This record gives sequence, C-alpha cells and structure tokens, in this order.
Amino acid sequence: MIEFYCYKKCSTCSKAKKWLDNQHIEYKYVEITEQRPSKEMFKKWLGNSEYSGRYLFNTSGQIYRKLNLKDKLDNMSIDQKAELLSNEGMLIKRPLIVDGSAIMCGFNEKEYSKKFL
Repeated sequence: MIEFYCYKKCSTCSKAKKWLDNQHIEYKYVEITEQRPSKEMFKKWLGNSEYSGRYLFNTSGQIYRKLNLKDKLDNMSIDQKAELLSNEGMLIKRPLIVDGSAIMCGFNEKEYSKKFL
C-alpha cells in the first residue's frame, strides 16, 4: 500500500487526495507535520540523481524562505538536506507519495494517471 504524506490545510494535497479517492486507490494517509520519513530514507532518495537538488523541497514554503535555502541547498551535503527534511515536515514538497522505493512529490494528474492507472 502506498503512503500518502500530506498536510491537511494544503490545497494541492486535497486535490491529490480527491483524485486518489475518485480512482479508488488505497493509501495510508500520514499527516506530514506529525510523522515524516526517516533521515535514512531521505538520504537514500537524495542519493538518487532523479530526486537530488530541490525535488523534495517545498520551495514556495515559508520555512524554506526563512532559512534562505534557495542560496544554501546547492552547497549542502545529502546528510544535511536529509536532516532538514526529516526534522521539518513543512519543508517537504507535498503531497509526498511513497510506493516501495519509488516516490512522487506534488500533484500532477497526468503523472498520477501514468503511475496508478
């Protein structure tokens, strides 16, 4: 079963949840501010070139801007990025879907259709 990491006040998460529900796709809902993937999981994902850089980060979020990560991320190690993401759910691009070793961030109906239908 997929894990659906979401923030209840996020409109993008609501759209993704509605899409999954309408397609009758089973998932485990996880509130991202209360429970996040481990640092080790983030390290594994960040080590994959497909997910390196800013893919996992909520670049439009207040915490991202407050920490001035736009200018810092490129010089941070995978360990430092994983530490930030595992400690602060609001830094994670939402929703985050974990399906085994594969992940998806954000909501794009075409991408969801390709993945789940």
